[in-house]
Amino acid sequence: MNTIPSLLDHLVLATPDLAATVAEFARRTGVTPAPGGAHVGLGTRNHLVGLGGAAYLEIIGPDPEQSAPEGPRPFGVDGLTGPRTVSWAICPPDLDAAVAEARSRGHDPGPAHPMSRRRPDGTLLRWRLTDGAAHPSGLVPFLIDWDGSVHPTASGLPVVPLLSVSATAPDPAGIRPLLAALGTELDLAEGPVGISFTLDTPNGPVSFG
Repeated sequence: MNTIPSLLDHLVLATPDLAATVAEFARRTGVTPAPGGAHVGLGTRNHLVGLGGAAYLEIIGPDPEQSAPEGPRPFGVDGLTGPRTVSWAICPPDLDAAVAEARSRGHDPGPAHPMSRRRPDGTLLRWRLTDGAAHPSGLVPFLIDWDGSVHPTASGLPVVPLLSVSATAPDPAGIRPLLAALGTELDLAEGPVGISFTLDTPNGPVSFG
């Protein structure tokens, strides 16, 4: 099996301490993630690293410059005790058609809703994405459509090539049909729920979980 999922848009590495995780990523890999921007009203911000091609890594955590949001922060950030790869996204050619196809095959990714953030250079990015909580394990990706915005990988991100992505689940056989319904795949083995990936860094291969 291809160890990099087809249609991969980005991996999500969530953390309770964004500055510390970005610094540790830079120490381990020799590459410093670029500031992405704040998710206004959600209490988070991110830093980004290109993974090669049209894929990237999002490191997301609480934004100390925002007041606490009314609800929980995205990706379960409030409940984390350390950095963890919590989810991933795919970018199908037609998001609405992909959602309809997945539903016809027994998996409902949830409705697509709009989001936006402003890059440090002032550029406003807009996108639509499905509910990442449609499968709470995070092993089944959410879907994203960049809605005509410049893709994050086109903005001069530092790049650390992605070598592989893998995951474990108590019941891999129950996850695979949901991935197939979305037209993608993931290297799955039996074990506790988790996602890991390996990067080809200036310091050699480095893995994150």
